[in-house]
Order: sequence, then C-alpha cells, then structure tokens
Amino acid sequence: MDFTVRKAVMNDYESVVRIMNQVQQMHVNWRPDIYKTNNNMIPMDIFAKIVEDDTFFVAEADGIVVGIMEIIFRHIENPSHITRDVIFIDSMAVDESYRGLGIGHLFFEKVKQIKEQKHCDGIELQVNSKNQAAYEMYSKYGFTVKSINMELL
Repeated sequence: MDFTVRKAVMNDYESVVRIMNQVQQMHVNWRPDIYKTNNNMIPMDIFAKIVEDDTFFVAEADGIVVGIMEIIFRHIENPSHITRDVIFIDSMAVDESYRGLGIGHLFFEKVKQIKEQKHCDGIELQVNSKNQAAYEMYSKYGFTVKSINMELL
C-alpha cells in the first residue's frame, strides 16, 4: 500500500476528527484522572484556521486519510537559551488500522523537508509517558530525550 503526505484541506475534517478521537481515547484509557472523552477535539473553525496556516498535514492511501500531523513554528529567544527556530510536532497520529506501516516515518521525512526549507535548527515533540510504542518509534528515528515532565498529585 502506498502512502502519501500532503497538506490538509477542509474536506479532510471528518477523517481528522475520527483519528483525533482515537488518540484522545487512548489518553483517557491511560490517564482517566486527567483526560476526558471529547468527541470534538478540534472544532471546524479552528481546523479551518490551521488549514489556512499550512501547518496541518495528512497521510492518505487510496484517497483515505490514515494519519494526521500538526506542526508549530517556535522562535526561542531568551537570556538563558541560544536563539533557535524549531519545528514542534504538536500532534501526530495514525489511524489504529494503519499503525506500524511506516506512516510516522513519512511524517518525519516531511518535517525534515520543511526544516530544511525554512532553515530551522531542530525538530521537537512531546510524547505521553504511557505511549511506549510512540516513544520507541521516535527513538528509532533518532529523537533523544530533551526533558522530562513530572507531576505531583
């Protein structure tokens, strides 16, 4: 099966919501003490703005959206850090039926292209500590741990 990555369009909205709902349910299952079921993870007006900003991408196979990725451009400039421009992968998810088929790697290749085009210094993301499969995929691709978020309940 061939997968392609492209910029999202408004017609992708229902597929995007479907995949985002799958991911949200994973978070609810892992941490019901902080996450709740929400079937409207991204309202249509917000999606329209993101699509307009060219920061939301989808992976598709045979016209079916099977993965989503949103990026954010961050300019870091403060007295304690070296000034940097990074691409932050705000969300990346693959439909549960298509996981493990290399779609995440296609998204990473797309982000690497954007990084080179925009002359950014790095790519960053955050992963839920319970999402071991994603952590392993990111590590295999070359991501390393930058920081660890901790909590006290």
